[in-house]
Amino acid sequence: MADYAQRDAGLQKEEAGEGDGLVSRLLSRRVAAMLWRNTVVSCSVFLLGLGVLYALVQGVGFPEVPAAGIGFLAANSLHYLFGRAWIFRGTDRGAASGYALFLMNAGVGLAVTMALYALLLAYTPLDYIVARVLVSLVAGLVVFILNAVFNFRRV
Repeated sequence: MADYAQRDAGLQKEEAGEGDGLVSRLLSRRVAAMLWRNTVVSCSVFLLGLGVLYALVQGVGFPEVPAAGIGFLAANSLHYLFGRAWIFRGTDRGAASGYALFLMNAGVGLAVTMALYALLLAYTPLDYIVARVLVSLVAGLVVFILNAVFNFRRV
């Protein structure tokens, strides 16, 4: 992990002259590296969430939209642990307050997920798993930006 921290520190120095605006910081190589790590973790925990969704819908007969919410929350709890240790390493945010903010950001993501998921299920012929995957792209990016900027303060 020390190698990653050194590389991040080097990228921060390299990008110091590229502008102070949020958009320019979000479009930096350092943030792209964090987004890549976040994508690896997100895909992994997303598979867990899909497994929960599938098990609830197919195994128990649970309604699709609430089942998606349960799967989303289970995956996000695991995501926080990886976020602190690997994605946003070097944060000075305390673990308890960071988890609380992570859950609040996940709540925003959950609202985006549930709204878009319900709309896709109601107004398209998409399979519920395909709809969930598409919705995750939008919600995942929103939550990444919220966590990078406001929670872990790495942007």
